[in-house]
Amino acid sequence: MASAARLLPAVTLALLACFPDAVFSRRDVLELSDADFDYLATGHETMLVKFYAPWCAHCKKLSPEFEKAATRLKGTVQLAKVDCTAHSETCGRFGVSGYPTLKIFRNGKDSAPYDGPRTADGIFQHMKKQTGPDSVHLKTEEDLQIFSNHYDASVVGVFSGADSSHLTEFLRAAGLLREQFRFAHTTDLKLGDKYGVTSESVLLFRPPRLSSKFEDSVVVFRDHLTISSLRRFIRDNIHGLCPHMTMETRDRLRVRDLLTAYYDLDYHHNPRGSNYWRNRVMKMASKYSGRGLTFSVANKKDFLSELEDEFGLGTSDGGELPFITIRTKLGHKYTMREEFTRDGQSLERFLDDYFAGRLKRYIMSEPVPEKNTAAVKVVVAESFDDVVNDPDKDVLIQFYSRSCPHCKKLEPVYKELAETLSSDPNMVIAKMNAADNDVPQGYDVQGYPTIYFAPVGKKDEPIRYEGGRELRDFLKFLKNEASPRLVGSGLKSEL
Repeated sequence: MASAARLLPAVTLALLACFPDAVFSRRDVLELSDADFDYLATGHETMLVKFYAPWCAHCKKLSPEFEKAATRLKGTVQLAKVDCTAHSETCGRFGVSGYPTLKIFRNGKDSAPYDGPRTADGIFQHMKKQTGPDSVHLKTEEDLQIFSNHYDASVVGVFSGADSSHLTEFLRAAGLLREQFRFAHTTDLKLGDKYGVTSESVLLFRPPRLSSKFEDSVVVFRDHLTISSLRRFIRDNIHGLCPHMTMETRDRLRVRDLLTAYYDLDYHHNPRGSNYWRNRVMKMASKYSGRGLTFSVANKKDFLSELEDEFGLGTSDGGELPFITIRTKLGHKYTMREEFTRDGQSLERFLDDYFAGRLKRYIMSEPVPEKNTAAVKVVVAESFDDVVNDPDKDVLIQFYSRSCPHCKKLEPVYKELAETLSSDPNMVIAKMNAADNDVPQGYDVQGYPTIYFAPVGKKDEPIRYEGGRELRDFLKFLKNEASPRLVGSGLKSEL
């Protein structure tokens, strides 16, 4: 034993001598280089590699989250990183063209791109699902109870034997869907007796923390088993009447019209209190089932910046009571202005008004200006329809931000354009502060300034302006697109 102990430092020194660029530090993220990537990567069944550049701002933002996730995953999944400015050969070999790029490797082979969350908890949860078999083999009732008693939902296949063709298809589906759902299977049909299953089938166990008297905790799949039919079954049933929306699941939920109750929800530390309000939402979800509206609950703190930006909600607004919103798939927003009552009647009135079409859409808007006599007309969300969608006017609308330097540079040219066309009764040159006003559907504003032309007769088909930003460029564009002929002083000299 003593000789073996003396040998270990020598082995470590030998490895360092063979791979001088490898960094074996106290940190849990392994640093890889061109020289040692293949050797060290093959030593890990599952590894998440971050390809980065030291100057990249997004990489710097990700770094502490990546480090935290590595510590939590230590012993199960190895996290590693490659500096592409120093080790371009490796980065080029794996097609890295932007930073940061994250890839999942299995036994040293590039398995799949990482498309999960980029927070420590999100990386941890996502990569935990990458470990172990695609589907866990359950042999006893106790195995089944332990597997299904989990924070997330569980999908369990019940089959007659290892040679079942349905089991083969189930395992194929598990291999494709393991990143999204937890899978297990058993070849003992008796394990399905408790759930009324006497032949081969699949059981969907909803998370125990979301158990409610308003719906079944276990749903049975009884159709012909294919990958597509199983995926559809899981998608349609996993969330139930009122899912817990997180930053990771919000995009999947928001493909439909969605009501969300935001409050101090915390299933880790206060599951009973979290379900107190969810049960009241569930009651309404049960009553209005089949009306085309999905219901959900969420932790207000997780979505606070979004609620502040889109609904003007402050940190103290609403107190302990849920803040209720409806967001349709078309982007229309509604808020419940009445205080949430414990008997649920205020929510019921809100829903009755919503389905009856009596609710006024919530629009984030600056006040409509009392005077709007300048050449460039100021538009806010509340006045957008009156000005931009005026059926008798062609409108050029600039979406800007007060802090945008490009917008400030454009301002004198845009003002000159408006003054040049001020005598044209059919043309309006306008601008809207898109940072403080909701941008209507049909206008894709990802940066500033963004300019659109809304012509007469085609207000639902605005034209994005992609031309130059000199006066002559704007006038040439408007001459080609305007309905009647342009009218304005100095047009001939400019054109």
